Amino acid sequence: MGIEYESVVDHPLDEVFAWHTRAGAMRRLVPPWQPMKVVAETDSLADGQAILGLPGGLRWIAQHDSTAYDPPYRFVDALSSSGLRSLPPRAIGWWRHTHDFAEGPTAGTTRVHDRVDTTVPGAGLRSTFVYRHRQLADDLAAHRDAAQAGAGSLTIAVTGASGLVGTALTAMLSTGGHRIIRLVRHEPASSGERRWNPLDPAPDLLAGVDAVVHLAGESISGRFNDAHRRAVRDSRIEPTRKLAELAARDGGPRVFVSASAIGYYGYDRGDVQLTEDASRGDGFLADVVSDWEAALAPAVDAGVRVVPVRTGIVQAADGGTLKLLRPLFAAGLGGRLGSGKQWLSWIGIDDLLDVYYRALYDDRLSGPVNAVAPNPVRNDEYTKVLASVMHRPAIVPVPGFGPRLLLGAQGARELAEASQRVVAAKLASVEHRFRHPDVRGALSHQLGHG
Repeated sequence: MGIEYESVVDHPLDEVFAWHTRAGAMRRLVPPWQPMKVVAETDSLADGQAILGLPGGLRWIAQHDSTAYDPPYRFVDALSSSGLRSLPPRAIGWWRHTHDFAEGPTAGTTRVHDRVDTTVPGAGLRSTFVYRHRQLADDLAAHRDAAQAGAGSLTIAVTGASGLVGTALTAMLSTGGHRIIRLVRHEPASSGERRWNPLDPAPDLLAGVDAVVHLAGESISGRFNDAHRRAVRDSRIEPTRKLAELAARDGGPRVFVSASAIGYYGYDRGDVQLTEDASRGDGFLADVVSDWEAALAPAVDAGVRVVPVRTGIVQAADGGTLKLLRPLFAAGLGGRLGSGKQWLSWIGIDDLLDVYYRALYDDRLSGPVNAVAPNPVRNDEYTKVLASVMHRPAIVPVPGFGPRLLLGAQGARELAEASQRVVAAKLASVEHRFRHPDVRGALSHQLGHG
């Protein structure tokens, strides 16, 4: 029983092994479709212990074996137990995972070999290791691009680091050797955190920081009533202005990358291809995004390179719209929304991380950047592809009153029924490489149905 899986990555042995030793590596390798989350990463591949959270509060304990540790060629972890919550997972029997690394067939490449000895059938594990090896190769490629651009090791302050994008981005940047400072609203729990008051940030909040990634903001998903609209605005405009004013001070960061959204273009622009130079559209979200980006002016005026990342519909199995759609399609209840002719400008979450990463180090990017995949699709095509990837039919159209019940008339119009054909012109101009340029590849990778 168990599985062996091997691939060759186009990176030197020492770099590949070092990647696994850094904070964030385990978070980058746990597939998003699995019902487990990283609670604590190991502090040592030699003899440390990693903890994964399972449904019902259960814990998976991965104990590293010091007798098998042989850097940069091998480390081993095995299922262990520590406390009552970790006992039920032991019911699977045993689990011993050997990670082997060797020089690849050509200079500068590495052969990565995983062997898991377990009672779990290998057929049930293959998708996990396909995902892991793809993540490893793609993340290493992103770090190589940054290194070749002269990025060096950066100290990056991040707001919203516990959100869907923030959790993934901080993990990815950490594996590249960058230092992450999480700006948090609670009392700091470690040296990697600083207390941040969004409306009155401390004068030294950004001391020693090379770059800022500003992701914090109330989710736009929700019923568009007065309270929700106010929360969306208030969590973005003034906190962004205060942070930009702080970044504008002497000795501040060199670059300020901020979340933004394609909502800037309005909710219905027909078939017009919308590059970063396109005009602002109509609606509540267009107004919010316009004011949100305008709040960055203090940093822009001070000469800081500012990049608002106008993000499309993020495809992530553990968050956003895909997380909501997945159980519906799994039950065979998925289908197009309304006419299905709306344009969906989407981006896989790992490609979004790469856009943020490039914005940090590529001086050619300044001003708004459209973070969308190069191949937008209409809603009916998206639903057909999602159903196909999940091996389910897509024959149940979603009636128009459904989104209105959940989001209200304005929310349905500006979110569920929005049609925006957005083009990532600035990324194309710098020959940015996408991991998943087509929606089938992105969904297959996120859902483990490749």
